[in-house]
Amino acid sequence: MKSVFKLELEEARVMIAAGIQAAVEANAAETICIVDDGGYLIALERMNGARNTSPEIAIAKAFTASGHRRSTHLFNQPGGPATIHGEAFGIHAMMPGKFAIFVGGLPIVVNGSVIGGVGVSGGNGEDDIAVGVAALKALQTYLGNAYDVMTVPDIKK
Repeated sequence: MKSVFKLELEEARVMIAAGIQAAVEANAAETICIVDDGGYLIALERMNGARNTSPEIAIAKAFTASGHRRSTHLFNQPGGPATIHGEAFGIHAMMPGKFAIFVGGLPIVVNGSVIGGVGVSGGNGEDDIAVGVAALKALQTYLGNAYDVMTVPDIKK
């Protein structure tokens, strides 16, 4: 039997607050979403001025990052699994509206296990990644040194 970590609302709120702060600093109106290891929504916040399409997109990014255990932008990098010759070409068509293969989704990895995902939508790709990384760094700070949270943009587990 394996013991697992469960992401809870308190951690999600810490992550969203840090993401919002990073978005404000970048002057980007973002929607930030946190999901659990099954891709189910824990928390979502849409900043004033964020596009009305960004909540659904942020949810899809978080779902994808959690379920496929990789940052969503890695799907389309040269040689990535969703490129024309990749092993997962067309994967986004299998789950329409739920699977995102573009920038802004990061898995939440604690002590080597994926426990959820963060999805960010509304800024440019650089903004979305910076906001997601800020959320991961805030989780590391909140949890302290007893836990190891991956806080880099290119995560593949």
